[in-house]
Amino acid sequence: MWEDFERQMRDGAEQLDIHLSEEQLWRYHRFFEMLVEKNKVMNLTAITEEKDVIAKHFLDSLSIVKALPGLKNGKAFSIIDVGTGAGFPGIPLRIAFSSCDLLLLDSLNKRVDFLKEVCSSLELDRVRFVHGRAEDVGRDKTCRERFDVCVSRAVADLSVLSEYCLPFVKIGGVFISYKSRNVEKEVKGAQDAIKLLGGTVRSVEAFCLPGTEMERSLVVVEKEKHTQMRYPRKAGIPSKEPLR
Repeated sequence: MWEDFERQMRDGAEQLDIHLSEEQLWRYHRFFEMLVEKNKVMNLTAITEEKDVIAKHFLDSLSIVKALPGLKNGKAFSIIDVGTGAGFPGIPLRIAFSSCDLLLLDSLNKRVDFLKEVCSSLELDRVRFVHGRAEDVGRDKTCRERFDVCVSRAVADLSVLSEYCLPFVKIGGVFISYKSRNVEKEVKGAQDAIKLLGGTVRSVEAFCLPGTEMERSLVVVEKEKHTQMRYPRKAGIPSKEPLR
């Protein structure tokens, strides 16, 4: 029911100190409806129960404010969501923070078409869509080192994700990786790769998702130097031969 959705979404967002309008809540609900409907014919997500979509997709996406508080103050960031899939975290961020410009990048054209349909239905402007692999798009001069923030919820080792994502980030910008709680070993193992790519780990923000006991972490990598032009390597190589 709409009332249950509205209450859970509003309460969860307020725990993150985000205050949503009725219009924003409607957009989240419409996104949920479109996601569940499309998921019947296309594999977008294994999470389809309303309360789980709210917690594990919407609020999880919004939790980035713990690492990027400027969002809540209306700061206008340019954001790229690498391997966005069904639109997470990018679309929930664009609904909540209208001052931001967003690029959604995914390697499957059918998913990109779905994202275009969602953003059209939700009347979200200042959103761009790119169909391609991060290794290829990261070499495109229109995208390379053009963004304040790169985000990714993709399931991959931090070394691999850093090679996908850091080439998109401006010097002084950040790459933020959504991870499960226990990331210490993974972060330590990725330190050399991150340094090689021009970054440094600024912080790891650990927390529980609002209204749940699910533990999450945000790994914040700051871009300090230009990424060498040899990176990212050709498509497929980063995942097979992670930088160490």
